[in-house]
Amino acid sequence: MFTGIVMAVGTITETRPAPGGAVRMTLDAGALDLDDVAPGHSIAVNGVCLTVVDIDAPRVEFDLSRETLNCTAGFMSGARVNLEKSLRLADRLGGHLVGGHVDGVGTVTRFEEAGDNRLLAIAAPHELARYIARKGSIAVNGVSLTVNAVHGSGFEVNLIPHTLAMTDLGALAPGARVNLEVDMLARYIEQLMAAPG
Repeated sequence: MFTGIVMAVGTITETRPAPGGAVRMTLDAGALDLDDVAPGHSIAVNGVCLTVVDIDAPRVEFDLSRETLNCTAGFMSGARVNLEKSLRLADRLGGHLVGGHVDGVGTVTRFEEAGDNRLLAIAAPHELARYIARKGSIAVNGVSLTVNAVHGSGFEVNLIPHTLAMTDLGALAPGARVNLEVDMLARYIEQLMAAPG
């Protein structure tokens, strides 16, 4: 589990083939504190929960399955990525509960100044639209954000200067693809409502 509060921005330094059609990804974790991280631990990388397979700080390696690569975006050499270590039971929940399981890939349709902030508009996959609600939560590249407006399957969020400085979202532009995870509570409510009484 994660909170969607990014701890550092890292850089993917290498991707190479791994057994079984997977890809071994190496990244420089930048300022992320890795003192308590070991192989087998989870780190969210652009919103995707990945298992550490090797570490020599600040270098961290992960294996990405073909399924993960097919369902996500942004894992190419040189890409900057948002990083968050997994939630501990004693941690403050500053964002919202994020599972690290990307629901789909959205496309940035607008990214423009709004005073000191930025307005970010994203077209989500049609099948996710029913889970996105005004004033609800959504994770974009692993960043917990509040939805300001919904238009069909598209939605808008506001990025404050702190978010722009501390995440990779400030480098977005129209046409960019982003990992989306809808609020898991919406999914559980839908399941409960559909269950036979």
